[in-house]
Amino acid sequence: MAKRPVEKYDFKAFGEAIKAARTGRKESRKQVSDEMYISPRYLANIENKGQHPSLQIFFELMLRYNISVDQFLLDTPAQKDTKRRQLDALLDDMSDSGIRIVTATAKEISEVEKEDK
Repeated sequence: MAKRPVEKYDFKAFGEAIKAARTGRKESRKQVSDEMYISPRYLANIENKGQHPSLQIFFELMLRYNISVDQFLLDTPAQKDTKRRQLDALLDDMSDSGIRIVTATAKEISEVEKEDK
């Protein structure tokens, strides 16, 4: 029986998002690799070459860095893209005082953007 022709999914954008999130947290490849029990070369290939990660590693990276898989795997817009998920994670760890500051800042940005339109 012939092998079914299937176009392989390009994981380069996912790898770039992982690398950006990892470096944004100031985590080294070695640190992440040690914590996830994978080789640094495997992580580098995912980040730089778009290597297809195993489903388990894909899932762990997605959760670790609050990456929205919707934006990479689906043609429809995500309910929450990666940046919004990462902001939510930061807000979850913030005190009430911090939330008040962020809320006031967001309101001010919203007003300025309305004026610019």
